[in-house]
Amino acid sequence: MAAVKAIGLMSGTSLDGVDVAFVETDGERILALGPTGYRPYSDAERDLLRQALAEGASLTDRAARPGCLAEAEALVTRAHAEAVESFMAAEEIGRDLVDIVGFHGQTVIHKPAEKLTVQIGDAVALAKRLKLPVACDFRAADVVAGGQGAPLVPVFHQALANDLAREHPIAVLNIGGVANVTFVDGGDPIACDTGPGNAMIDDFMRARTGAPYDNHGDVAATGTPDQGFIDRVLADTFFGLKPPKSLDRNAFAFANIGLPEHSVPDGAATLSALTVQAVGRIIAHLPQPPKAWIVAGGGARNATLVAMLRQRVGPASVETADEVGWSADALEAQAFAFLAVRTLKGLPITFPQTTGATAPMRGGIIVRP
Repeated sequence: MAAVKAIGLMSGTSLDGVDVAFVETDGERILALGPTGYRPYSDAERDLLRQALAEGASLTDRAARPGCLAEAEALVTRAHAEAVESFMAAEEIGRDLVDIVGFHGQTVIHKPAEKLTVQIGDAVALAKRLKLPVACDFRAADVVAGGQGAPLVPVFHQALANDLAREHPIAVLNIGGVANVTFVDGGDPIACDTGPGNAMIDDFMRARTGAPYDNHGDVAATGTPDQGFIDRVLADTFFGLKPPKSLDRNAFAFANIGLPEHSVPDGAATLSALTVQAVGRIIAHLPQPPKAWIVAGGGARNATLVAMLRQRVGPASVETADEVGWSADALEAQAFAFLAVRTLKGLPITFPQTTGATAPMRGGIIVRP
C-alpha cells in the first residue's frame, strides 16, 4: 500500500493541551515517526473546557451545543489550528507534504450504552483554515453499531508493538485521564479502558492544593493508600467486566465516590494506587498475563504510578514508551495520524475485541477544504 504522510492531533481528558505528531504510514505499518509538537492550554482555556465537560454531561443530542459548549468548540478548533500552523512552521513542513490531518476533538461525554459520544471541534472550519483534508468523528459509527467507540488507539498500539523487540504478549498501557490497555500477541488486538487514570489524581490535587497535577507522583510517594476505600471502589461492577469496555472521564470522579478526608499525600497515594490496582484487575480477563508492559500518556511521567505498576504486574517488565523508543507524550497524536490514514484508505479502525463491535468497523469521515 502507498505511504501517506499525516499529522495527528490529540486533546485528551487531562485537558493539558494539544499534542501534534507527524507520521508516515501505509495504514498497516509505521514507516516513520516524525517530529512532534505541543500547544498548551492557558488557565482560562482549561477552565472553559472543564465547564464544557460539566455541561456536556447532560447532553442527549450529539449535535447540540448549549451553554458554553459552542464557545468551547470554537476554542478547541482554534487551538488545534494554531497547533498545526505553529508545528508546520517550526518543522518547516510544507502543506504539499501533508496528505491528511487526524482530528479527534475534545470528548465532553461518552455514554456508549446510550449510543452517545460527543467530541467538540469543527472539522469543516479546521479543514478550511488549514487548507488540508481532515479526518474526524472516529467514534460515532462504532457506537451507533453497538460498539463502545473506545478505545480507538489499539490498532496503532499493535502496529508499534509488532515491531518491538520484547517478549510477547505485550500490554500497551495508556494512562491519560482514563487508562486503557491493548493486549498484543498476534491476531487482532484485545483492548479496553481499565478504569480511572490521571483524571481523579489531577482533580484531587487541584481541589486540595491548586496544583494542576501531582508532578512525577512526588506527593503520592510520601503518602499511604487507603486500601479499604480502594476495595470499595473496585467492587463496582465495571471492574469485573471483561473487555471490551469503556468509561466516561467523569465516571469515577473523586468527588462522586466518597473519598474520605485524607491528608493530601494520603489522598494522592490512594487515588494513584486505585489507578494501578484497576489496571491489575484486567489481567485475569486477558488470554494470558502480559510479559512486557509499555506505559504511555501522562502517567508515564509519574514515577510513583510506574513504580506501583512494577510491583503489581511483576515479574513482567515495565518500561515507559520513551524507554523503548516511542513517545510517551505524543503517542495518541501519532495514533490519530495513523487512524486518519486508515480512514482515508477505508481500513477498519475498531474491532470486536477492542470495542465490542460485531465486526471490524471502518470509522471516521473525511472533510475536504
